[in-house]
Amino acid sequence: MLGGFLAFLSAAAFSLNNAAARRGVVSGSVWQGLAVSVPIGVPFFFVALLIFGSLNDLGTFTPANMAWLGAAGVLHFVIGRYANYRGTKAIGSNLMGPIQDTNILVSLGLAVFWLGEKLSAIMALGIILVCIGPALTWRRRGAKPAAGTSGPAPSAFNPAWGEGVFFAVVSALAYGTSPVLVRLGLDGGSVGRGAAAGLISYIAASGAVALLFMRPGSLADLRATGRGNLRWFVFASFAVGLAQLLRYMALALAPVTVVAPMMRLSSLFRVYFSWLINREHEIFSRGVLLGTVVSVAGALVLSVQVDVARSVLPAWDWIAALLAWRWP
Repeated sequence: MLGGFLAFLSAAAFSLNNAAARRGVVSGSVWQGLAVSVPIGVPFFFVALLIFGSLNDLGTFTPANMAWLGAAGVLHFVIGRYANYRGTKAIGSNLMGPIQDTNILVSLGLAVFWLGEKLSAIMALGIILVCIGPALTWRRRGAKPAAGTSGPAPSAFNPAWGEGVFFAVVSALAYGTSPVLVRLGLDGGSVGRGAAAGLISYIAASGAVALLFMRPGSLADLRATGRGNLRWFVFASFAVGLAQLLRYMALALAPVTVVAPMMRLSSLFRVYFSWLINREHEIFSRGVLLGTVVSVAGALVLSVQVDVARSVLPAWDWIAALLAWRWP
């Protein structure tokens, strides 16, 4: 239960990060956002370890654990984040969300076939609802805005669809694979151990970013970051640091099949934060309210344990058989 709640909070923090990063890349570059956001994660997680009193947990990881966590950090914080920022710059965070939600299929597929986790009927229903909800927020291309809304006209922002969709898919693959790598590196544990795992991942990612910025012109691009963009990138960095801390702690307590679906609620939070921060730089749809109701229902279903469902539902044979179902 606690793992699912931490994943829920992480989803909200991720969406705030996306809205802030979107504001930064409107006039700034993706590389600037990457250079600011990734290194900040190291001191953020180190302070978290001090708060939890979990510095000793760093010594509990084997070289193999650290290799998995390092790979997860580079894949998620460097490759996935670059693709996320690049796609967000092209089509906006609202339109990125439904495409990125396909990463749940990657996470769950790898969790089932690689980690040996199993799906129950209740989890399957929750996953379906959580996946459907964000998709309802994606307005059809060319659709008119809802009557009475105060948002901008559709022409206020013209998405670059080809670039945006490509990088949205890349980010979905990266974000879908990384939770499985984190789970392999953690191999169970406490919230403090989860924070320690996050620090290892961020150190590896920061090293990769440092290597990338050795290419010609990179430092000049970083020095050209405007003050306004820098403020948004720093704000996004702290938001994503909190989100990642909560995600690693959630993965230390709960299986990927619970954490990954709960994280999909970020698409719904993203719409609301985008409306508050980036109204003139995003596209909004009529389906936001319906999508919220459906996804929250899915999140609640995911939090229900099979034993609790047995005690509440009628003891009919077909219900008992359904609750006993596992896949594979």
